[in-house]
Amino acid sequence: MGKPLFYEILEKPATSCIIGLCTAIWFYIQKKSIGYSHVGLSYEHALEGHYWRVITSAFSHISVLHLVFNMSALWSLGVVEQLEHIGLGVEFYLHYTLVLVVLSGLLVLGAYHVLIQKFKLEYFRRVTAVGYSCVVFGWMTILSAKQPSSKLELFGFLSLPISFAPFESLIFTSIIVPQASFLGHLSGIIVGYSIAWGLIHGMNNYWAVSMLGWIMLVFVLTLKKSGAFDFNFLEIEPVTDPSLPSVRFLASGNGRTLQMSTLPDTGANLV
Repeated sequence: MGKPLFYEILEKPATSCIIGLCTAIWFYIQKKSIGYSHVGLSYEHALEGHYWRVITSAFSHISVLHLVFNMSALWSLGVVEQLEHIGLGVEFYLHYTLVLVVLSGLLVLGAYHVLIQKFKLEYFRRVTAVGYSCVVFGWMTILSAKQPSSKLELFGFLSLPISFAPFESLIFTSIIVPQASFLGHLSGIIVGYSIAWGLIHGMNNYWAVSMLGWIMLVFVLTLKKSGAFDFNFLEIEPVTDPSLPSVRFLASGNGRTLQMSTLPDTGANLV
């Protein structure tokens, strides 16, 4: 007999919080009728300076099935939080979740750049990636390297040996879900192996807090500069070098305005 859900939540606090956050964002997106082109990651938007989309794309989902599939896999992978005895645990989970979110998003953009500039595949210029499965595939890969005897449980009835799960899932989702982002999932696997094999290492509380601070700063500045959200307390002015913005804080106003792009949805990749 399995443990009550309450105790499982206590054993997976970080995973539970992330699932709650992604679910809340999904409800907000549905309530506000926000399209995936407004929050997703694409090459064209990156060229326009919408770097904040690296974060919003990871935590947004375009359908309830997309959300449930990703969160079900993430819940199973939350076992990472309980494996402190093999060098994982809650702190490791939180530290490298930041790394997976940022690096997998940047790797997707890098892949788009190569495909567009070197191979002239203009299709990838407007492809929009949305979803948390870059991170899911990353944790799947890390767990397969660190704890190969584990199982990945999906929806409570489908069980996969974790040692083969990353590439099994990559092929399975690419065949079954036409819109699944092969590049997005592959980027999660690459970053996951880089972490598992020690190519990316050394994260501690200091570096995690520093990285989170920089993420928040870039997020706010690029959100403001792109015009997607108007922070009334913040003003960005050009300096001698127009590529380097000057930032100053203003007295806070009475409201904030959300201005969404009116670009048409041209196709989403689910990640």
